[in-house]
Amino acid sequence: MITIKATGLSRNFGNKTVVDKLNLEIEEGEIFGLVGPDGAGKTTTMRLLTGILEPTQGEAWVYNRHIVREAELLKDNIAYMSQRFGLYEELTVLENINFYADVFCVPREARAALIEKFLGFSGLLPFKSRLAGKLSGGMKQKLGLSCALIHTPKVLFLDEPTNGVDPVSRRDFWRILYDLLKEKVTILYSTSYLDEAERCRRVGLLHKGRLLKCDKPDNIKKECNVKTLEEAFIKTVNEYESRHGK
Repeated sequence: MITIKATGLSRNFGNKTVVDKLNLEIEEGEIFGLVGPDGAGKTTTMRLLTGILEPTQGEAWVYNRHIVREAELLKDNIAYMSQRFGLYEELTVLENINFYADVFCVPREARAALIEKFLGFSGLLPFKSRLAGKLSGGMKQKLGLSCALIHTPKVLFLDEPTNGVDPVSRRDFWRILYDLLKEKVTILYSTSYLDEAERCRRVGLLHKGRLLKCDKPDNIKKECNVKTLEEAFIKTVNEYESRHGK
């Protein structure tokens, strides 16, 4: 089943094209890495696919919902964790997750089990009474993920969630994501860390709003005849710039 599909998806801001004719298909239960430096168009792509922004042209569907015509219905099945996820630092861990449960209208009878589940696999149960503002950066990200998951979405959009997070917390974060894949959650994960992209089933190399390559990391490395995804990305960008000019 194709969970995310974009066809000719573009977004302009004035005269600047930020996402340029994006064609993409992501399967159910897949973790797909959208890779590129700052300014490549990763966040704009996320905001288009979650219905926050409308495209200048092109179309896309997420979990069989059109991102423009069915934007409100789409929200029931997705979660979007932005770079600055909106935790309330003056509330405790438990109060934060209950707040998001209220926002997403999670039934009271199901809430306790869900909170136990998500705080449990994120390792936050011992800290449920701690103020969010007193958590470490990695713990804040895991709380943000737990809050995003409280309504059990089918598709999860993560916009550079481990940026600035310590290596141990990054490892824990990825452990949680792999557990989600077992439940057939589809994950679109944007990052500028090439070592993280290696963990994804497939990756898309994004540069100046254009998807230059899309395949499994090993296939991309083999095609570029290099040993690392970082080398593949640099080679791909250099070849693109030599053809199109900087």
